[in-house]
Amino acid sequence: MEERFEAFTVLIAALNRCIYKIKAEEMAELDLKSSHVSCLYYLYRKEPLTAKELCGLCGEDKANMSRTVRYLEGAGYIVCESNGRKAYQSALRLSEKGRRTGVYIAGRVDKILVAASAGLREEERSVMYRGLGLILDNLEKICYSYRQKEKTGQTK
Repeated sequence: MEERFEAFTVLIAALNRCIYKIKAEEMAELDLKSSHVSCLYYLYRKEPLTAKELCGLCGEDKANMSRTVRYLEGAGYIVCESNGRKAYQSALRLSEKGRRTGVYIAGRVDKILVAASAGLREEERSVMYRGLGLILDNLEKICYSYRQKEKTGQTK
């Protein structure tokens, strides 16, 4: 069991570090950060989206997403269509600059995914994603139970 824990936690942490480094390297010339990459990518693929929807897709918290949206809007990558709604619930769309950047990011993501998946058959990839999804669901249930205990003042 100890080996499983070590392999799992070390592999997940290493994957996360590599993804972060790749995002940073790929976007350095555009003066964009890792969180900006995901936001622009998902807007390119699925616009319009709200900041709330982007939080879920990008795995970012509300505060970081607010900073990201503010930066991208100020830099001319996105446009916020508030229509009287709260900013967090307003539709976000790519500007022409954002669309060009989205095309570039999507192309780079596709190439990197092909390179990262080298040697993996489609069935293996499918099983891996299914397994990771199940593990995430289970871990989220555990985290939820911890939050519930905190709210009620229970310990362990």
